[in-house]
Amino acid sequence: MPQPSASDRRQSVRTGVVWDGVRRLLEDGAFDDKQARIVDVGGGTGGFAVPLAELGHTVQVIDPSPDALASLDRRARERGVADRVAGQQGDLSDLPGLVDGADLVLCHGVLEMVEDPAASLAAIAGVLRPGGHLSLLVAQRHAAVVARAMAGHFQAARELLEADSTTTLAGRGGRRFTHDELVTLLVTAGLQPSSVHAVRVFADLVPGSLLDLEPGASAALVELERAVATRPEYLPLAAQLHVIAGR
Repeated sequence: MPQPSASDRRQSVRTGVVWDGVRRLLEDGAFDDKQARIVDVGGGTGGFAVPLAELGHTVQVIDPSPDALASLDRRARERGVADRVAGQQGDLSDLPGLVDGADLVLCHGVLEMVEDPAASLAAIAGVLRPGGHLSLLVAQRHAAVVARAMAGHFQAARELLEADSTTTLAGRGGRRFTHDELVTLLVTAGLQPSSVHAVRVFADLVPGSLLDLEPGASAALVELERAVATRPEYLPLAAQLHVIAGR
């Protein structure tokens, strides 16, 4: 069996906890049918969509980039799941017109950039079938403040410290959210959070060279990330928060 590339190892560190949450939701009988209808907003080249299709689910990817959608199509064909993956150009604001009911919506790294997070979450809730779920991955503010300060960007850290979920910081990756802000936004949209996980607590602090050169380092770091993912005290240290919410 071929060994995973350095890029694959780094990706597993960044997404392992998120994958755990999504797989657990699908495996725990959250849906009546074994084959779930999944919508991946901003799913790009299919990093989540194609593996989910390989598990037997149908996935609709909505992304504004035609180049990303072309790569998605190639990846789906190469992996033999083109019949279960469909790409459409659009974004969160187009969701009501593009989706006719979904069991699961993935919204990973998208809410930071939208003009109105509350309206976007309401649009997602509107396309979820009764009993459907949202997998939401967002950047977390407290860790971002620390990261900017450690990089010597003290003014940027101060601006982010004084911001909230309604503030978009131009050129700095959009909004950042706290756990409490996310819960409020989700509940207002009619969605009930059922779990939250800390993502990338340590991953961004570990030199990539260590993961590339030290045997077993990536796997050990993934296990460490999993070990702290459900501990509330680590939520403020996480670069991202992964929330599962139901309708």
